[in-house]
Amino acid sequence: MIRFTIYGEPVAQGRPRASTAGGFVRMYDPKKSRDYKDYVRLAAADHAPPELLQGPLAVMVIAYRSIPKSFSKRKAAAAEAGEIFPVSKPDADNYLKGVKDALKGVMWVDDSQVVDAYARKRYSIKPRIEVIIRQLGE
Repeated sequence: MIRFTIYGEPVAQGRPRASTAGGFVRMYDPKKSRDYKDYVRLAAADHAPPELLQGPLAVMVIAYRSIPKSFSKRKAAAAEAGEIFPVSKPDADNYLKGVKDALKGVMWVDDSQVVDAYARKRYSIKPRIEVIIRQLGE
């Protein structure tokens, strides 16, 4: 099992952008998503196995978002305790997508190896993303 934390405000995978060059359409990630994936790769490199993981994998991603400044002290304490959940956008699976894309070539060969995936969104005074990777069938 590999477990690590990426500190800082989580960034969800943004919608792909398109541009035309020479009559051809080129798809690319938004800058914010691309920069965050680079940061995730850097943070994950310290925990990478000597060889890329092979076979089926299970991945769990817990995204801890900042508590909104508009929350009262009582509401902020309830959010930190896990009694209030972030039901606003972005979706939890978009955090998962960004992390999965970033870890390709660092932890595993391809995203298709992830057969079990679990994503959570929570509030915290320490924004971060926690990642747990487990090899299945071994």
